[in-house]
Amino acid sequence: MTGGASWMPANPAPLGLMGFGITTCTLSFINANLVGAGATGVVLGMALAFGGLCQLLAGMWEFRTGNTFGAVAFSGYGAFWISFWVLVNFNAAGLGKEAAAGLGLYLWMWGIFTVCLFLCTFASPRALQLLFLLLALTFIFLGIGNSGGNASIIHIGGYLGIVTGGLALYIATADIMQAVYKRSVLPVG
Repeated sequence: MTGGASWMPANPAPLGLMGFGITTCTLSFINANLVGAGATGVVLGMALAFGGLCQLLAGMWEFRTGNTFGAVAFSGYGAFWISFWVLVNFNAAGLGKEAAAGLGLYLWMWGIFTVCLFLCTFASPRALQLLFLLLALTFIFLGIGNSGGNASIIHIGGYLGIVTGGLALYIATADIMQAVYKRSVLPVG
């Protein structure tokens, strides 16, 4: 740094939103049955690195900027993706009948976490409000579908997840474009 110029840190939110959006879309294509369940292994590396680690880091950087909401959201969903990686790698499905009920409960708890965050978005841009509403619905449908073993409900959750992930990517792109072009390019409400 020379000439006394002030340093302004980058916004960590687009990184967290990209990690969330890409990973959510990838798994949601499987949940929607647009890609076979055998492709779940493809999601695992992404879940650990981009969805998990990058979001966790974005959350920690949000703490540094003083953004409590961003810190909780990114750290929380980073932990979600890391825990998803653990569940799949340690074969939670091998637990038998209890696996479906346990996975349903797991998804319901993440749905409750998301509803709590959704309630905190009413002073945020409309796109962020919609993102958290759609994500809550995604978790609820996946929780219901997995608890009851209903593939059709899981597929609906998958389609909701694709839209949710796509919206996260849109918001991230809007944030990056605003930083690059020094003006609002994509509307977020």
